[in-house]
Amino acid sequence: MHVEVDQPKCVASGQCVLLAPKVFDQDDDGIVELLTAAPDAEHHENVRESAAVCPAAAIRLADR
Repeated sequence: MHVEVDQPKCVASGQCVLLAPKVFDQDDDGIVELLTAAPDAEHHENVRESAAVCPAAAIRLADR
């Protein structure tokens, strides 16, 4: 899995951080920060859920 975030689209809802805190974080303004673009398999389910619930569709996933 490869993860990308589109920071300009982020609306700082924080759902991604709540679901996958080992993969996502937020800056001081609440904008998503990607901690790893290639998360371990144990995080894939939570990352997929993060992408699905992101209100701004700012998370993109690709299989690699």
